[in-house]
Amino acid sequence: MAALTPGASPADAADGHIEAPGLQPFVMALFFIFGGITSLNDVIIPKLKELFTLNYMQAMLVQSAFFAAYFIVSIPGAALVKRIGYMRGAVAGLLLMMAGCLLFVPASSSATFGVFLFALFVLASGITIVQVVANPLISLLGPPRTAPSRLTFAQAFNSLGTTLFPYVGSILILGTLAQASAGTLSGAALDAYRVRETQIVVQSYLGLAAALAVVAGVVWLNRNRLKHEDHEGGVLAGFGLLKRPRFAFGTLCIFLYVGAEVSIGSMIVNYLRQPEVMGLAEQAAGKLIPLYWGGALIGRFLGSALLRVINPGKILAFQALGAIALILVSANTTGTVAGYSLLAIGLMNSIMFPTIFSLGCEGLGARAADGSGVICVAIVGGAVIPPLTGHVADLSGHLAFALVVPALCYLVIAAFGNFARRPVEPLEPADVRA
Repeated sequence: MAALTPGASPADAADGHIEAPGLQPFVMALFFIFGGITSLNDVIIPKLKELFTLNYMQAMLVQSAFFAAYFIVSIPGAALVKRIGYMRGAVAGLLLMMAGCLLFVPASSSATFGVFLFALFVLASGITIVQVVANPLISLLGPPRTAPSRLTFAQAFNSLGTTLFPYVGSILILGTLAQASAGTLSGAALDAYRVRETQIVVQSYLGLAAALAVVAGVVWLNRNRLKHEDHEGGVLAGFGLLKRPRFAFGTLCIFLYVGAEVSIGSMIVNYLRQPEVMGLAEQAAGKLIPLYWGGALIGRFLGSALLRVINPGKILAFQALGAIALILVSANTTGTVAGYSLLAIGLMNSIMFPTIFSLGCEGLGARAADGSGVICVAIVGGAVIPPLTGHVADLSGHLAFALVVPALCYLVIAAFGNFARRPVEPLEPADVRA
């Protein structure tokens, strides 16, 4: 997939990239927006868990509804972007995100958990389309050899959003969280309580809807910045690349990484509330979520430099093993050590997504865009691993024991890092044309 700017020529795109420095801030802003909104799930999970008296597995269905969109919408989203172009595709995604935010109004009025899940699915569908636009664009806006570093730098803006949004969300959403009131009510009184308590959630997402409308308008005004876009191949072509062991292994690791990262982020509030850990109130625990995502922010800025001089596979393996070590510390200690060692896993997560993405697609050449579409589908791991983690917590009765699920995910990622530290053979010409 290649695109040409008004001042570019086919020669500019010959090595698979385009010169359009003016678009880089636009792409960074997209990473910031969808990262921040995604991280708000960590705040509304404890809110909905209390209001609808859910167990841990049921509460994690918030993430299932959200990340299922990547599995369902990634391929149709890619087809839409190929048809209408990057900029218009971004507008479509932003408007769909706005629609998802507006659906929180009927969700609150109905006081039904399923309607909240549907609203989150629609919101995530828009985010999926925006991400389908952002990932290829950031890869195209520079030389292929620096793609891992550039994608890691862009992901740092994603982490900036995931750091700021939960803190503000904790103040707005968790500040009014009642203590176990839903469990003492029933019938009409319970419905009225749920409607009243979800109003603050509605107001927060209505504010997001207004902001998204403004961003969509700005992007629409710049919709002609990219001209002569050339989108080659069918949207399903990338699945044939799963025959390549390196790409298949990398796709699996994206599935596991997103699942592990989301599982840990989703349990932070409830984990830190435990008396044997830090015994915090909901809002106080929510305000610490930014430390988890802030670690990823710092790590990505540092990692974008280190990945230029150190073998990416070795760094990936080291980070994954570091995450496992922190999980072991947290699960086998108490107090602030247990709490802050869990939050520190964010630093280990920092370079994982962009590094797995780049290593998995290495050697694909002209098929790299097709591989990107398949990897976006693998983000559905965020819909599968969190409920599994919640189920283990329900069965064992201990959140610390449930950390074994993300630990196993990180173990596989460490193995991929070791595997991918060696150079990969590029695709043969016949494979490129396939």
